Amino acid sequence: MKKVLLLLIIVIAISCKNESKKDGITEIKKENFPTELGLVFKTHGGIETWRNAQTLSFNKGEEVHTVDLYSRKTVVNTPTYSLGFDGKEVWLHEEEKGAYKGNPEFYYNLYFYFYAMPFVLADTGIIYEKVADLIFEGIKYPGYKISYEANIGTSPDDNYIVYYNSNTYQMEWLAYTVTFESKVSNDDFHMIKYNTWEKFNNLVLPKEITWYEIDEKGMPTKPAGDPVEFTLPLVSKGQLSNSFFEKPIVKQ
Repeated sequence: MKKVLLLLIIVIAISCKNESKKDGITEIKKENFPTELGLVFKTHGGIETWRNAQTLSFNKGEEVHTVDLYSRKTVVNTPTYSLGFDGKEVWLHEEEKGAYKGNPEFYYNLYFYFYAMPFVLADTGIIYEKVADLIFEGIKYPGYKISYEANIGTSPDDNYIVYYNSNTYQMEWLAYTVTFESKVSNDDFHMIKYNTWEKFNNLVLPKEITWYEIDEKGMPTKPAGDPVEFTLPLVSKGQLSNSFFEKPIVKQ
């Protein structure tokens, strides 16, 4: 029943033999993001490299997250449960009842967004706005606020701010709001420090991130908890079958 990482590696390796574009995928249109963000994307491997990829996978502890980058179909596999999005609905499968504590609809793509930074900030339907610099330990980090046009995604009222190193154009911080339950835009930003990165298949992907407490001015002060580590990155032009993202069938 469980889809293990070894199987995923084998499937992707086989799929990589066919690197042709899939039917129905439209050509990339002229970009409309700010020049500075374009340099951030370039530093992390480039938009073209990102959009040429089909499948992304990474581990967070015992969780194996796998995403189809075109359809955004997703599976999160663990030893005790799996959940995902099959293109139509979010599903949950538990080895034992009560194994998963949380909301699958909120969680299934949560860490994908954190892991796929900064590239998910080049999705369609995005509005960019220059904001004041973030200041941490005397260093200024320029930033851009990202908001969404109406009816884009499950939480179009979410806002993000990406802050980058003004010399290297590497992403350093992410501020974000959460509107999943309230469905109302707010200014209650959470802050993540992108501590370290690693290069895989010409893309620079997060290796470790840390949530930070913030002061009354919205500036980060100190870590709010232990770092979150990502391991075993996989980026492929190969496409996984639709069945991979479907809810497992329980045999009677």
